[in-house]
Amino acid sequence: MSAIEVQRRLQQLETMLLIRAYEEQLVVLQRKGAPGTCTSVGQEACAVGVIDALESRDRILTNHRSAAHLIARGADPGRLMAEVLGRSDGYCRGRSGSLHISAAELGVVLTSTIVGGELSMAPGVALAQKMGQGEPGAITAVLFGDGAACEGIFHESVNLAVQWQLPLLFVCENNQWQAFVHRRETMADEAIASWARGHGVETQRVDGNDVDAVFEATTRSVARIRATGQPQFLELVTYRLRGHVEPDDQSYVDAAELAYWQGRDPIHLLREALLASDQVDAAGLEATQTRVERRIAAALAFAEASPWPEAATFTDYVYA
Repeated sequence: MSAIEVQRRLQQLETMLLIRAYEEQLVVLQRKGAPGTCTSVGQEACAVGVIDALESRDRILTNHRSAAHLIARGADPGRLMAEVLGRSDGYCRGRSGSLHISAAELGVVLTSTIVGGELSMAPGVALAQKMGQGEPGAITAVLFGDGAACEGIFHESVNLAVQWQLPLLFVCENNQWQAFVHRRETMADEAIASWARGHGVETQRVDGNDVDAVFEATTRSVARIRATGQPQFLELVTYRLRGHVEPDDQSYVDAAELAYWQGRDPIHLLREALLASDQVDAAGLEATQTRVERRIAAALAFAEASPWPEAATFTDYVYA
């Protein structure tokens, strides 16, 4: 492993740890009365591997498990947490809660809680890019789950992207669960990528818990889109280690299945790979963990100190 690769992996590990720590802090806040949140604990490699392969000129549309994508894109955890708490220093001035955060300055167009909602919007964003809006060569990435792939809009969106040859990267984070229902109860096929191939789009299906595999696959897909202007499809096989929405005791989850995927925790896998390289030691990783914990503590302090929006601004930022 080269020094550059080690540095990239170290940065990816730190981002994954930051995502995990941020979402775990949201769980603590929820238990104290903050709004419930849909975490992506166990899926961090998907977010980091995909976002790292994109450029600042690219646009992102995401879903109700958006915190990982936002943080991987460079969002400030303090402003994110302020948004969740409804404070004025949040990305959307406290209007969006945890499930609708957008951040135009980061190229995050929207977060949709409508299952498949982001799929309905993504072709329009990619079409605008194709028509010359935004920076030349920019692409759109839309991230969605296996539940959204079971919606009709999935097929409409993929079909439209192929027919219009849109610079659109479809990223399905197949985390095995559609709210409280296992995907095997709703899907006859194992691979969602095969559905996309049926529309004539080029696909890849990779281990979503291996950040290197995700990064490399995304890099290939992005290069292909930029070279041809045609859409690509990426299926990341992963697992959601926490429930659908906090609080959730996961009583409906098969214990053996959960234990198997806990053993494939992407943070643990990356940490072990770094230690096995003999170019990183345990002390260095511990320092990274401490740095992350301090950032989350500072984010919480910032969010709790942020003022509530003034009542007079109630109708601001509302479109009519």
